[in-house]
Amino acid sequence: MKYSLSVTRKQKLFIDATASEVLFGGAAGGGKSYGQIVDALLFALTYRGSKQLILRRTFAELDKSLIRCALSLYPRELFTLNASSHTGKFKNGSIIDFGYCATENDVYQYQSAEYDVIRFDELTHFTEAQYVYLISRVRGANGFPKQIKSSTNPGGVGHNWVKERFVDPSPPGCRFVGRDGMERIFIPSLLDDNGFLMKSDPSYRERLMALPMRERRALLFGDWDVFEGQYFQEFSREAHVIQPFALPKSWRRYRTVDYGLDRLVCLWIAVSDTGCAYVYREFCESNLPIGDAARGIVERTEEDEDIYATLAPPDLFARSQETGKTKASLFGENGVSFTKTSNDRETGWLAIKELLSTREGEPRLKIFSSCTELIRCLPALQVDKIRPTDCQNEPHDITHAPDALRGFAIFYARPNEQKVKRRSAIWSADMWEDYYSCDERGRQYLLKKYGEPI
Repeated sequence: MKYSLSVTRKQKLFIDATASEVLFGGAAGGGKSYGQIVDALLFALTYRGSKQLILRRTFAELDKSLIRCALSLYPRELFTLNASSHTGKFKNGSIIDFGYCATENDVYQYQSAEYDVIRFDELTHFTEAQYVYLISRVRGANGFPKQIKSSTNPGGVGHNWVKERFVDPSPPGCRFVGRDGMERIFIPSLLDDNGFLMKSDPSYRERLMALPMRERRALLFGDWDVFEGQYFQEFSREAHVIQPFALPKSWRRYRTVDYGLDRLVCLWIAVSDTGCAYVYREFCESNLPIGDAARGIVERTEEDEDIYATLAPPDLFARSQETGKTKASLFGENGVSFTKTSNDRETGWLAIKELLSTREGEPRLKIFSSCTELIRCLPALQVDKIRPTDCQNEPHDITHAPDALRGFAIFYARPNEQKVKRRSAIWSADMWEDYYSCDERGRQYLLKKYGEPI
């Protein structure tokens, strides 16, 4: 017996996806839940005796959406649902359990279970701990495909971890392998992708357009870069992230650095003739001594690149009590000379906001899509609860790339206040002795003679 099922192009991409972990969704009305139910049906009919688990956070959500959808779609002559156990059985021996995890401990009701596929509907409603535990239940020696297939909108308690796991590491629609070796893919779905809904309910778009800006960006446009308490609400991948292109050699180029042993970030930024700043390269690595960090920067700078200035915050110019040297001087000894920029946090963040602003048309900051660390971290910064004009310092791992950008933004916003040191040098002990024995006029002469000390 044959059954005809109509699906959208994006739903078919979700159904056909073979990655170990698949995320489908984005905007409201993209047909996510329907795609899950159709995919579950096709899997059950294809693999006789297969076992699947479909989850929502609460039973009320499960009953009003997925169970109703399944009962209306699945052929009654092939499928029956036990109302008390919420288990659906097919005539070929396949089963689908409809489950929920209202609390963290609810996951343990599945501790002895085995499934070929687990499906999370509205994944961002789950915590990362729940997800990680439950995917361990995908196992079995029957030779059937083993997958975790999820669908969701942006927002919810799990927004950040879902975004970091599926959205940030790779462009949409591209398979990638995570650090844990699991293959993943994110398949975005927008309202316009669901022609069935647009035809049956054309006013749905108007209702979404009536929402406040933040909810509208998330539910209508599937924007993952918005959440409550976000500092850079101006950031939009559509407006600020672009594909790499060959930069004109005439554009002025900068490097800007944030350094600590826990994390080095160096951003390469080119400024166009019209004043637009393009972040075109990044170098991000942890646990690098200064020598290795400097060599890494030099190696990633092309030989014919004319770097106008390499910017660094004031703390790198502080002298060590043990050695009497600054971190800046140690970088200089390894081929990277710094120009000091300001560490005024609030002014720097406001300078970034101005570059991101689209009030007068195009923003003055563009980021190459290859700069994944900055794209991941910049929109993730949250407003400081005590000083709303500042960003929180936690989680600390997301602050380094934005701090490097902040150093450039405040320098670029104050061109008359911060001059590039055209000449610099590592001063010897004798040079410092001459400097401190002079009056102010003599010191200015030595600065011109030897160059700015680093």
